Amino acid sequence: MAFENKLGITSSADLACEEERISKKKAIALFENGMLDKLEAGTFSILKAIHKYLFDEIYAFARELRTVNLAKGNFRFAPLMYLEAALTNIDKMPQSTFDEIVEKYVEINIAHPFREGNGRSTRIWLDLIFKKELGKVVDWSKA
Repeated sequence: MAFENKLGITSSADLACEEERISKKKAIALFENGMLDKLEAGTFSILKAIHKYLFDEIYAFARELRTVNLAKGNFRFAPLMYLEAALTNIDKMPQSTFDEIVEKYVEINIAHPFREGNGRSTRIWLDLIFKKELGKVVDWSKA
């Protein structure tokens, strides 16, 4: 069974394909239209804006904090009761060196603030921090 979505898709496999197609199209647009260049790097509010841009056509919950606890395999992401505090702390983390940026990225990944679409959103968020702070970008095709 698929997540409830704006597209009316009930198959998880079909939703995954459509989600990938739409979010990739939107991600390309983010980079090509220069929207990212206007954003402050490294804040949760910017991550929310990126998430909304990528997933608003698909999910009503785009941009909203998750309302359930999540796990992947045996790993549990930040519990709901600590999620907002974790995000506040992540916003305050330094981001002037490569190591600081990677540490901040690890923490936002552990927080996993959204129900779906965390990976795609946070990779763009990470790219924005690297570009603004260090003048570097990641070639994800090599990952």
